[in-house]
Amino acid sequence: MTRIAIGADHAGYPLKEHLLALLSSWGHDVTDLGTHSTESVDYPPIMAAVGRSVRDGETDLGIVLGGSGQGEQMAANKVRGIRAALCNDLYTARMARAHNDANVLAIGARVVGTGLAEEIVTLFLGTGFEGGRHQRRVEMITALETGSESADS
Repeated sequence: MTRIAIGADHAGYPLKEHLLALLSSWGHDVTDLGTHSTESVDYPPIMAAVGRSVRDGETDLGIVLGGSGQGEQMAANKVRGIRAALCNDLYTARMARAHNDANVLAIGARVVGTGLAEEIVTLFLGTGFEGGRHQRRVEMITALETGSESADS
């Protein structure tokens, strides 16, 4: 069982509801952080809440959903310690986890259909971080985030 925080804007709301039910049926502990309708909403606070949930250890991973997923990914990435990856295909979903240790998945609900979104989520959840040479690169990303990058970076 994985603890997952999920959030969406109004465009991502229908997909969020679908994934929320699906993930729960698979036995995951899913925390719904909004939105709760298709009424237009400003998404940054919702995505930040998903990011904080992961950062603070309340959940293991996050999923953020929007029309394109781009703004949602950007907002989640503003939370220190979050590595949100926009994955609208299977390859990027696998690479985000295996090479970048992504801890938040962003999907564009107006870009991918429900079936593909299910496959992306399944692959993202089922792929582990490879570590090795990728660990050094993730540490470099963290250094950029904290302002502690080396002078030659």
